[in-house]
Amino acid sequence: MDEDYDVIVLGTGLTECILSGLLSVEGKKVLHIDRQDHYGGESASLNLTQLYAKFKPSKKPDPKLGRDRDWCVDLIPKFLMSKGELTNILVHTDVTRYIEFKQIFGSYVYRSGRIAKVPANEIEAIKSSLMGIFEKRRMKRFLEFMASYKEEDIQTHQGLDLDQNTMDDVFYKFGLETGTKDFIGHSMALYSNDDYLTKPARESFDRIMLYLQSVARYGRSPYIYPLYGLGELPQGFARLSAIYGGTYMLDTPIDEILYDEAGKFTGVKSGNGVARAPIVIGDPTYFPEKVNKTGQKVIRAMCILDHPIPAAPDVDSLQIIIPQSQVDRKNDIYIAFVGSSHNVCAKGYYLAIVSTIIETDRPHIELEPAMKLLGSTVDVLMGISELYEPKSDGTNDNVFISKSYDASSHFETTTDDVKDIYFRVTGQPLVLKKREPIEEEDR
Repeated sequence: MDEDYDVIVLGTGLTECILSGLLSVEGKKVLHIDRQDHYGGESASLNLTQLYAKFKPSKKPDPKLGRDRDWCVDLIPKFLMSKGELTNILVHTDVTRYIEFKQIFGSYVYRSGRIAKVPANEIEAIKSSLMGIFEKRRMKRFLEFMASYKEEDIQTHQGLDLDQNTMDDVFYKFGLETGTKDFIGHSMALYSNDDYLTKPARESFDRIMLYLQSVARYGRSPYIYPLYGLGELPQGFARLSAIYGGTYMLDTPIDEILYDEAGKFTGVKSGNGVARAPIVIGDPTYFPEKVNKTGQKVIRAMCILDHPIPAAPDVDSLQIIIPQSQVDRKNDIYIAFVGSSHNVCAKGYYLAIVSTIIETDRPHIELEPAMKLLGSTVDVLMGISELYEPKSDGTNDNVFISKSYDASSHFETTTDDVKDIYFRVTGQPLVLKKREPIEEEDR
């Protein structure tokens, strides 16, 4: 431990592991420490014993649920967009060779007490119960506008300026109904509330294009998911870092974080050892005095089921989005549903993880619309997470802190944070270049 490094990373959450992997590939000498005895930090996947110890310490898991190692329950339920930025990072760093992915069957949206599949192509759109026949034609015109839009060809803009016109203006142009706006904004652009409607349309346009391109990659849905759970992702990047000389220390408490007289980071102390570096990257739990509460809390309910979702009995994996307007809320409710085919639970069981931003002092009641869709449950384990963000950008003290994982159903906000921290640490934007694979035994 008594050694000098280029960067010290505290916590093995996904954000921290991606950064340590990227910096190691670039030749930085990285020391990565976690006080916990497993990878993943706030974004870990837990076995049954760990899960019950965390959320129901007074209760032991039912023996009929099977073996501990058959379960990998995500603490932060999210899916990957197949053309999203995290997928790009995985491909460009070659971490994909450590992880196997499976497609999520479909994305569904809640409307008037029922769920319907978000159309993945024109044929599904024509059959969809989400729109009437005239609305389908308007939706088709909207999607044709999206597909033919070229920035340099003003003829394709149909009189719209994406940097000036709001998304509401765009919807009005195509005469789309409130219900259609709802599922485009929440199930395709993946916003958790309606604030986007009054903002310039550019970001919404880009988000919808990402959704459509991700669907086009494999069909059926835009989402993929790693076998054995999301905890595989930080482990994959940790492995990448190790191949390039990164040092990992799990189950290592940090006794003191060291600063010089100017308040700049100089190292960490653990036991009798001191590790020195000019820069530290860490999650909010390591720097409570340097982060603020965002004012938002997320509730997540991990539901163990012994049956598929009743409204989609033939589907082994899906996402359901309950738009806030459908249940008189300010924020959407998300359901991530996976089964034993994804190697995250024992055969015959399923996991449904429900999450939303808390709006009242009775958060479990807020999840009721989602719980009704699940039917009977074998057990439900609930957790509430406070969301934190760094007070400063880290350039004054060389302490670069990640944001908490939000309630969104995908990793695009996480990769935004990765790119933001990378830029502040290195002074360069993150440019993804395909690397030449290195054989692990070479190092």
